[in-house]
Amino acid sequence: MQLTDTPRQIPPDFSWDAIDTVLLDMDGTLLDKYYDDYFWEQYVPEVYAAKNQLDVIDAAQLLLGIYRSVENTLQWTNLDYWSDRLKLDMVALKRDIRHLVDCHPHIIEYFKHMQKMGKKLYLITNAHPKSLEVKMDQVQLGDWFERVVCSVEIGAAKEQPEFWPRLQQLLAHDNERTLFVDDTEKVLHRAAEFGIRHVIHIAKPSSRLPVQFSTRYQSIVNFQELIF
Repeated sequence: MQLTDTPRQIPPDFSWDAIDTVLLDMDGTLLDKYYDDYFWEQYVPEVYAAKNQLDVIDAAQLLLGIYRSVENTLQWTNLDYWSDRLKLDMVALKRDIRHLVDCHPHIIEYFKHMQKMGKKLYLITNAHPKSLEVKMDQVQLGDWFERVVCSVEIGAAKEQPEFWPRLQQLLAHDNERTLFVDDTEKVLHRAAEFGIRHVIHIAKPSSRLPVQFSTRYQSIVNFQELIF
């Protein structure tokens, strides 16, 4: 049996002098993705199974198929959509486990470094505004950003190519002097394809999963690596 080599890190290779604007994803990038993974993969199936008198494993398999049917679209993160489709109060369920919402290491330290250097920080997330509210109430990061942009405001998910020109119209950022950080390679590809000059991949979006470096993009394990 041939073993596949684990991808090696492509470390950050840019100068902050070349950056004016920093676009930051939320889930998996700033926040530990364990909260979302647990919510969708364990908690929702448990509640759905109890409500519909199903085995939890059967409920999880059923829900996985439903999830995949709207993956990479606005519906995937729309809590109103899921509340209607699953007949569950998704916002209440999010709040039930809000104690699991947590920042990745070195986030505040990184924000302070960016503030000291005069960089403009924007939060760019696919999260639904109601989900964003639950999380920001827990971690209190909102004041660090010039603006928070949810995909629903743009009318497209970050995985969709139309997202990026609409975002640029909204923020008027210079692609050549912009850094974008996200944990999803497909999203990074869309950003780079549109012309965002500097993109960084988060190699450890969940505290419960091993590091997985990108084979294509510069990667970091945590934000301490961007404090220079």
